[in-house]
Amino acid sequence: MITFSIIVGLIIAIALYIISLYNKLVDKRARAEEAWSGIEVQLKRRHNLIPNLVETVKGYAKHEQETLENVINARNSAVQIGTGSPEAAAQAESQLTGALRQLFALAEAYPDLKANTNFLDLQEQLQELEDHIQMARRFYNGSARDLNILVDSFPSNLVAQKFNFEKRCYFELDPAEAEAVRQVPNVSF
Repeated sequence: MITFSIIVGLIIAIALYIISLYNKLVDKRARAEEAWSGIEVQLKRRHNLIPNLVETVKGYAKHEQETLENVINARNSAVQIGTGSPEAAAQAESQLTGALRQLFALAEAYPDLKANTNFLDLQEQLQELEDHIQMARRFYNGSARDLNILVDSFPSNLVAQKFNFEKRCYFELDPAEAEAVRQVPNVSF
């Protein structure tokens, strides 16, 4: 009789442990989804700001059509790809970032544009959005890391496999862009 009670108690303990692991996996998946939605919000804000920026520049740099078209095409591509997967979104956003860099480099050649308050305001809004995107990216990547650890770790990986929990990809910079960010600036006096 005592051995039967021990076996039942052990089965109940194992069941409770499995339930606990399952709930932990659900929590981490929900946090990763919430974090990804934060990135989606910031990227949509960015995509909505860019046409205003291009229109402002268009008035000053009429003969710089190729640069303006590159920005619009990169923006449209990013919107079209959407934010379904971190890999696709990261690639599209990296292309958009490169096109925006060209646009801001172009603005350096037009002193009237650089002094335009609308352009300066849009540029400031875009910089603020970039900061928000970076914060959302770090939050998402931390949430994805936490989920991935549970999906890979024993014994939670057994529960994850049984209930089809999958690892999340990180939302990372393009490798070339990441290398440029890591470069130490050369300072000389």
